[in-house]
Amino acid sequence: MEFHVSFHLNEKVYLKDPESSEVGKQLVKAAIELIYELGFEHFTFKKLALQVNTTEATVYRYFENKHRLLLYILNWYWSYMEFLVMFKLQNVADPGQKLHVIIELLTQELPQSAGALNYNVKFLNQIIISESSKVYLVKEVGEINKSEVFKPYKDLCATIAQVITEYNPAYPYPRSLSSTLIETAHYQQFFCSYLPRLTDNTIGDDRAFVVSFLTDLLFKSIRKSDSHG
Repeated sequence: MEFHVSFHLNEKVYLKDPESSEVGKQLVKAAIELIYELGFEHFTFKKLALQVNTTEATVYRYFENKHRLLLYILNWYWSYMEFLVMFKLQNVADPGQKLHVIIELLTQELPQSAGALNYNVKFLNQIIISESSKVYLVKEVGEINKSEVFKPYKDLCATIAQVITEYNPAYPYPRSLSSTLIETAHYQQFFCSYLPRLTDNTIGDDRAFVVSFLTDLLFKSIRKSDSHG
């Protein structure tokens, strides 16, 4: 499943819009590949500049620091995920089935690339699982949040929360559950791969286990007394 998509991202995240030039696009594409390969801790602008055959000064013209670059990458991914959710749900009427579709999307194997920008979404998905908490588990998160740089993530959570409310209007915690669902999907996928004793995965198929666990967690939480999960 491939889509040719482009998103207008928060201007507070970057100094110069990477999509405004070929160099900028190549910087983001290479950054995704390097962060996936090296991990965020070992990723540097010097290594990125060498990868793209440019200078560190050029990288700094686009991004203030690597935290902002990671924010940009994650914002793009969350915008992409919300697009996928809205696209896949447009012909689904039943709220319960919508929630099953959302779980599938949160755990699916994503395509190698997305659209003309050719960002490696498969790598992005792995970056989200292992690195995304590093953009908000920082001391300055309150100040950073004032610029609304987490809006794509919040928008995705709000979309999922709306479906939860559609399924059971009486459920009092739709936003809390939607963010928990997303983060649990990440943690359980990560644990299955690297710390399996933190899971109950006995079936061998990591994705199938996470889908089963999320489905159980979600529907037992929101089940209406007069309905089935």
